[in-house]
Amino acid sequence: MTAERAFLARQRQIIDNLRAAGQYKRLRPVGGAMGPVATVDGREIVVLCSNDYLGLAAHPQVVQAGIAGLRSYGAGTASVRFICGTLDAHLTLERTLAELAGTPAALTFVSCWNANQALFPTVMAPGDIVLSDELNHASIIDSIALARGVAHAVYAHADLADLRRLLERSGSDGIRWVVTDGVFSMEGDLAPLPGLAELCAEHDAMLVVDDSHGIGTLGPTGRGTAEHFGMLGRVDVVTGTLGKALGGAAGGFVAGSDALIELLTQRARPSLFSNALPATVAMSSAKAVEIMLSEPERVSRVRANAQRLRSGLREIGLRCNDGPGAIIPIVLGDAVEVERCSKRLFELGVLVVGFSFPVVPQGAARLRVQASAAHTTEHLDAALAAFARL
Repeated sequence: MTAERAFLARQRQIIDNLRAAGQYKRLRPVGGAMGPVATVDGREIVVLCSNDYLGLAAHPQVVQAGIAGLRSYGAGTASVRFICGTLDAHLTLERTLAELAGTPAALTFVSCWNANQALFPTVMAPGDIVLSDELNHASIIDSIALARGVAHAVYAHADLADLRRLLERSGSDGIRWVVTDGVFSMEGDLAPLPGLAELCAEHDAMLVVDDSHGIGTLGPTGRGTAEHFGMLGRVDVVTGTLGKALGGAAGGFVAGSDALIELLTQRARPSLFSNALPATVAMSSAKAVEIMLSEPERVSRVRANAQRLRSGLREIGLRCNDGPGAIIPIVLGDAVEVERCSKRLFELGVLVVGFSFPVVPQGAARLRVQASAAHTTEHLDAALAAFARL
């Protein structure tokens, strides 16, 4: 058998297995701008799976800022940051993001995946140890795997006692790092940030928080999990995305001390070997931050809409998580059943995506509902009516 035929046989087996297990992912092209409703497969449908938490992806001012970036700087940066790819738009955005995160400095990347991937291989050294929540995002897991010569351990999800045990057992030769999501994307729950900060202070460890799902949904002004807990400025390193609440385009960032950002600027491979964030995204994201801070009612509305959905789903008889965030998982367990429910909801005019292994553990397949500040009462009522029929 030739290599090509062997590959095709393997590929067919993998795809057949995914279909049989209910894990096959279907790509649905969206027509037009993303919003609380969108045109999918030629139909207008209520969107309950978008990360556009503040409804800013198609906001006229955000769009105009992106157009201004395109006109001022062109379509691309033409090079990496240290050659000739650093623009005034990047520096303005990075100052804005540092202030948003409550840190002295920030550095942008083309995605939060790249930002996380850059962090640990760059800042850690042999002798260090990183302790990671078991439900952290895949980008954090992969970043840790890329850090050579360092130890790592996983603590039980949001379990401060387990983290304390690991910190007490860890050696003191290098630097200790503790990393967590701020809001866990599949669970919708929050990291116990006050307890984590207390443990890190007690054991002289650096605290890293990926707040991709917290920024825009938590805190009085949407500045994220740290603001929610009254801890803004007390997290050593914050990573986040520009592709969710902050305009929904693309891009990510690391925010931290001047020393940490200088080291990333000098040594982080995703920045040294990849073109910089397009100016269109830099300028639209900066405008999105401005709107979020000047219109805190958007942040309040996304939380109110999430609570309306939780209450309505519970009235129907579905089990939902508690919490202040915008993510509402409905765990059904069986991947085939989740896929069936997602398909039926689409037929009823609501786009809700099912998640199964390996995104979530085996036997924990779920529908993930996400609220947006752009959802009206009519949108929410239509969605709940579809769930009731389901």
